[in-house]
Amino acid sequence: MQSAPRDSVPLLSVLRNRAFRTIWYVGTLHEFARRMELLILSWLILQVTDSYFQLGLVLVFNNLPRPLISLFSGVIADRFSRHRTIFISQIVNAITSGVMLFLVAFHMDLLSPWMVFAAIAMQGVTKSIEDPSRRTAILDIVGERQLVPALSLDTISNTSGKMAGPLLGGWLLGNIDISGEFTGAYIVVVSIHLINVVAITQLRIPLRVSSQPGEAVWRGLRTAIGFALRSPFMRGLLYVTIVMNTLTFPVQQFIPAIGRDNLGVGVAMVGLLVAAEGIGQLAGAGLIALARDIRFHGRLFALGSVSICFITILFVWAPWYGLAFALLAVGGVGQSGFGTMQSAIALLASPQEMRGRMMGLLSFCIGVGTPLGGLEMGAMAALFTIQGAITANVAAGLILMAPALVLSPLLWKPLTQPAAPAEV
Repeated sequence: MQSAPRDSVPLLSVLRNRAFRTIWYVGTLHEFARRMELLILSWLILQVTDSYFQLGLVLVFNNLPRPLISLFSGVIADRFSRHRTIFISQIVNAITSGVMLFLVAFHMDLLSPWMVFAAIAMQGVTKSIEDPSRRTAILDIVGERQLVPALSLDTISNTSGKMAGPLLGGWLLGNIDISGEFTGAYIVVVSIHLINVVAITQLRIPLRVSSQPGEAVWRGLRTAIGFALRSPFMRGLLYVTIVMNTLTFPVQQFIPAIGRDNLGVGVAMVGLLVAAEGIGQLAGAGLIALARDIRFHGRLFALGSVSICFITILFVWAPWYGLAFALLAVGGVGQSGFGTMQSAIALLASPQEMRGRMMGLLSFCIGVGTPLGGLEMGAMAALFTIQGAITANVAAGLILMAPALVLSPLLWKPLTQPAAPAEV
């Protein structure tokens, strides 16, 4: 594994690494296209069905593959070529978006919600397979010393896509009409995927330590789960991850409905509102990337978790668009701390040969919580009010999360590299 040289500004040292710059570009383009496509399909479902419940199903189907695939994708990341895994995922994304472009351009009358949900589920499949390989490949490229600034830059790329994708997608939906409202926006999505496929061919990932080639898949999974259950850091991290993704993060899927129905704005302003979180995340990730010698990763993770919850409750009751936008931007700062440290803790608290499986286990916990939260929150919003449903869920999340943050070592101890566990 290669290590980046020391530099007075860690961010600059990371950016000098050509392989990191390539994987960073690929991640930025992928997230840009993914977030734009999610807004396009969410707006399509909201306009066609006018149903909060079906809008929530967009989030459900996008994350449903995660608990089914992520554990195995972690094993894939440890045992097979990470470059090939990332490349195949990008190819599948391009094909799926190409099929949707064909449908919205030429057969919009045949397009049904289940087709939209199928496309969204396929996007979830590729993300579940790719994420453990991509995040572990970042560590392979930059080394442990430069991991936090590298992950901060990765968060910046994700945030840039989260911000610019919905912004451009909303503008295209509101202003460009090529053979239908959705065609022009989808042409851009497919074009970005194709550019990414070309970019990934330039990526070079150094050789790394992997799990035993002959090790049975189930045995490798059992070893990884056993280690996570014995590690106080991993237990706290995974528990908080499940709570946040079940009771808080599904709110993001309902921003288009809040913008349209509560704030009274059109699709272009909805796209800007969805992008607001990205502005705060970009600022927060930039500050983390410039920081040196972060030792208490868990404190930033915990602070981000709690701040997101409080800001979310304030956001859903905001009476004015400007205030709602500002609150989402502030909440994005918390998300940068949460997201960056979530991956950093999972990687640094795990033995080197198990990091792919730990990232898969983390993705599994995200996937378990998000579909359940999206389904339940959508049902509550349809039965009662969207503000009441979100407030009740987020408040429950704060209550459930507090004991874990206090009792786990996340707040109180710095991370140290663990010894490799015995294979069972």
